[in-house]
Amino acid sequence: MMPSKLLPKITLSPHPSNTSSVQWSDWKWQARNMLTTPQDFEPFINLSSNEQKGFSQAHNLFRVGVTPYYANLMDKHNPWCPIRMQAIPSFHETEIRNEEMTDPLGESLNNPAPSVIHKYPDRALLLLTDRCAIYCRHCNRRRLVGGDTPINKEKLDKAFDYLRKTSTIRDVLISGGDPLLLSTHILGEVLSILRSISHIEIIRIGTRIPVVLPMRIDEALAKELSKHHPLFINTHFNHPKEITKEAKQACETLINHGIPMGNQTVLLRQVNSSVTCMRQLMRDLLKIRVRPYYMFQGDTVTGVDYLRTPVEKAIEIMEGMRGWISGMAIPHLVLDAPGGGGKIPIGPTYIQNIDKTQVHLRNYRQQSIVYPQPIATDCTVPYDDIFFENIKSDDY
Repeated sequence: MMPSKLLPKITLSPHPSNTSSVQWSDWKWQARNMLTTPQDFEPFINLSSNEQKGFSQAHNLFRVGVTPYYANLMDKHNPWCPIRMQAIPSFHETEIRNEEMTDPLGESLNNPAPSVIHKYPDRALLLLTDRCAIYCRHCNRRRLVGGDTPINKEKLDKAFDYLRKTSTIRDVLISGGDPLLLSTHILGEVLSILRSISHIEIIRIGTRIPVVLPMRIDEALAKELSKHHPLFINTHFNHPKEITKEAKQACETLINHGIPMGNQTVLLRQVNSSVTCMRQLMRDLLKIRVRPYYMFQGDTVTGVDYLRTPVEKAIEIMEGMRGWISGMAIPHLVLDAPGGGGKIPIGPTYIQNIDKTQVHLRNYRQQSIVYPQPIATDCTVPYDDIFFENIKSDDY
């Protein structure tokens, strides 16, 4: 069921000036021609000394792989380019702290079946593939992706068996690797299996394909995905520079087929760690009808300390967005707790004091506000006993 190898490399130059438009717009050509070596990047950028050192250590760090499309967004001469910093290995990845982990989210502690992570009561993660269209330097699953042991049919059969027998699971998030690298036919088979499980209500797909390989999102794929509603897609734009006309078209193709899209941004030091950048990114996402969903504090994954920001900076950025841009553009700021503790919301504190009669708050302009508490405090819902008869409260 699963492809056993990466698509074979071919010798055509990946640079647009030496490539036909037909080749360039072919997602399979892009995947076959992923850039992996310093020589591959020569038509696109002038490597800095730090990047050269990073490549010299890359085999000890984490796989390098970038589509020609995404590499073409890089600033040729500026090593601080936000696209370069997400994709090109840095020598700083060798500077490993004792607190860093290969499995920062404790997924191996919540792995009841092959390819299944079941950490929350009603939600499970299905890892469908170990391959990506880009190996982001901040990847929190670098221990699993880009290896040489693809997820196979036997593992997936065991995963589906677990999902079938675990009736508390209502929501399945398909991830990997990047599931949209698989063929449309295989994706359709997987989604049909999930839809045949009666207690699974929601299916989500996590993918960076609209950002780094937008030509993969064609009508055939969108039509197939739309057969399996309710289905949602969460993608991963980190910088306004990534929102190109091709990325916009990819998102519109999915949305126009009735597939809601959200975005999960990772806060990356000196990539997007400013109020100015985040405001623009969130506004630009809304313009292409992608709803900001999460802004993640960086995970404590091995070798990525150089890209993480202090928590205070994350809160400062949220403070600079709340009230200053549309509420629809405000993501949830969360810290995914090391060791598998789950997502913990963090952010500015607006409540100054609270008692039985009043709540003292401040608004986004630092103005003091007093909100009077209600006199009546009984919050029992009389209709619950009738409408939700025979349903336990912890089922919700």
